[in-house]
Amino acid sequence: MYLVLIGWFYVALMMAIAEATSSDGTLLGAFFTLALYGILPITIVGYILGTPARRKSREKAESLDIDQKNNHDSKVD
Repeated sequence: MYLVLIGWFYVALMMAIAEATSSDGTLLGAFFTLALYGILPITIVGYILGTPARRKSREKAESLDIDQKNNHDSKVD
């Protein structure tokens, strides 16, 4: 997953550099190229692809919390 995102960022960075160094390009155009072709899609895709890991982590934390509560309740009795 991360390899694809890194590759995508590399390509977007090279596009921005080409835009900045082109005779017709501008630094503002390079900034928007990097932001709209690089950073924005990477954050969206990274968030979507990270959803299962976040869900699994949340379920694990909830199960540990329930186990700790059950252990505490059994020790009190």
